[in-house]
Amino acid sequence: MTAQQSPTTWRALLAAHHPLLLPCAHDALSARLIALAGFPAYSIGGYPLVGARHALPDIGLVGYGEMSAGMRDIMAATRLPVLIDADDGYGDVKNVARTVRGYEAMGAAAIFIEDQRAPKRCGHMAGKDVIPAEIMEAKLRAAAAARADAGTFLVARTDARAMHGLDDALRRAERYLKAGADGIFVEAPENLDELARIGAAFRHVPQIANMLEGGRTPLVPPAELYAMGFAIAAYPTTLLFRVVRTMEKALADLKAGQLSLAGEGVGFDDFKRITGYGDWSSIEDRFGG
Repeated sequence: MTAQQSPTTWRALLAAHHPLLLPCAHDALSARLIALAGFPAYSIGGYPLVGARHALPDIGLVGYGEMSAGMRDIMAATRLPVLIDADDGYGDVKNVARTVRGYEAMGAAAIFIEDQRAPKRCGHMAGKDVIPAEIMEAKLRAAAAARADAGTFLVARTDARAMHGLDDALRRAERYLKAGADGIFVEAPENLDELARIGAAFRHVPQIANMLEGGRTPLVPPAELYAMGFAIAAYPTTLLFRVVRTMEKALADLKAGQLSLAGEGVGFDDFKRITGYGDWSSIEDRFGG
């Protein structure tokens, strides 16, 4: 279909894009739109998926079964390479291995796992905690061993900055690399100096800068992030937050009986194009008699 492209490896994407921009899909339609917009890859984050699919906050209320069902639906909309948020792996080392095997079998090109203590929550929320570094190291070794394809890119995320400071987060990141991670994600630095310090500390390793609107980390243009040392700029809430605001405005318009926003959305034909109507219609014409 028009939204699909041939899959490629995560390392090839990193070599070709400086930085790799990752809009985050919260449902299948947003994934399709990301592909149609010409992005080479995307991500699926726990925060937007849980919010959009279940209308719940990202505070550990949704487990692997529900998350993987949502991931599968989203990934069916496009063959673009995807980075999957695997939260804390949903348990101990055996659960981590199952999670990695499951997402890899679904087609994930990259997966990240965090060192939060269950029940985990959004990395920019208060009240989170982290597990001992040695437990996370064991999870990462299990994750690396569980991969059927060594090219599946494994990212280790640490949330230690909020509880134990940046020094501890950087030490953990170093340990996680030695345990088998291919990339690093230090979550929720709180100012430009911290971003620069993280980028410089692991400049030789692919790193994620999480540009969560309204979060603890300042929003920095992609070129500046790359200059700091970040290979990936992720945007977990950008699409979802704008969609929610648009729906609120449309509902207020309907409630007032004004329809003043009529014509501001996509047209009927545009939506048929986006959802692949022409492809399905051609199947009907060819095989349906």
